[in-house]
Amino acid sequence: MNWTANDFHIILVGGLCAMACALPGTFLLLRRMSMMGDAISHAVLPGLAIAFLISGSRGNIWMFLGAAIAGILTALFTQWITRFGKVERGAAMGIVFTTLFAIGLVLMRKAADHVDLDAGCVLYGALEYTPLDMVTLFENETSFFAVPRAALIIGATLLFNALVITLFYKEFKLASFDPGLAETQGFRPQLMHHLLMTMVAVTTVAAFEAVGSIIVIAMLIVPPATAFLLTKNLPVLIIVSLIVAVLSAALGQVASHFPPLLGLPDTTSSGMMATAAGFLFLLAWLFGPEGLLKRQSREIEAPEFD
Repeated sequence: MNWTANDFHIILVGGLCAMACALPGTFLLLRRMSMMGDAISHAVLPGLAIAFLISGSRGNIWMFLGAAIAGILTALFTQWITRFGKVERGAAMGIVFTTLFAIGLVLMRKAADHVDLDAGCVLYGALEYTPLDMVTLFENETSFFAVPRAALIIGATLLFNALVITLFYKEFKLASFDPGLAETQGFRPQLMHHLLMTMVAVTTVAAFEAVGSIIVIAMLIVPPATAFLLTKNLPVLIIVSLIVAVLSAALGQVASHFPPLLGLPDTTSSGMMATAAGFLFLLAWLFGPEGLLKRQSREIEAPEFD
């Protein structure tokens, strides 16, 4: 295995992306709204394209603002269609994200005449190229320390998510498990819902360039789902989901160096990280405290009564 410093940088960016996604993803899972991450990750495409067409620039600030606004609008449109159109939430998500995704593809096609926009990078990201854009944090006469620019962006997003959840932990917890009780206690569950959707939109946008609109869905959903199979205690669930996120990034990057063993001509780092996350979920489903094998062994050991 030809391991270089770039691999550590890729793991750093991938791990930060996975952890930043796992925090809001945990509460999406508890609210049974995991596919909202799917909707938002697809619906940011028109925001990216419109931001470029208006500004004529691929500057990070314009792209970030455009995509973030599109993500937040996705959540609002979904809620409006559910409430006023009397449409089931899952159907409303499908209506909004497929429509916006299609509009985004059309606009991307228009923007592609003026800028290098690759559909593959939009869908799967360009995690392998993040070490090419480095930022020097400090430098002296004998040494310097640099990290990928993407690591700074997604790291700031991770800190933002951690801060919001820490400050509003009680409100998020009560609004997720019992919105009615939360409202009677003055916690305004709708406000918590909008705050969570904003976190998901910002996180999706921050991770978009590195892992794309498809892999970010796995990072939002799979680590919290894996943790949910191992524990039902919320603080422990959050910690375990973060650990699973880091392990997925590390194992995925290692596995990306051995495509022939997987019967593949080549692999992508982000794709293998999502595959590693799925593998960890499979292990938890089989061998966890309430896993398939444990349940079968209890059924075999249980005495039969006439």
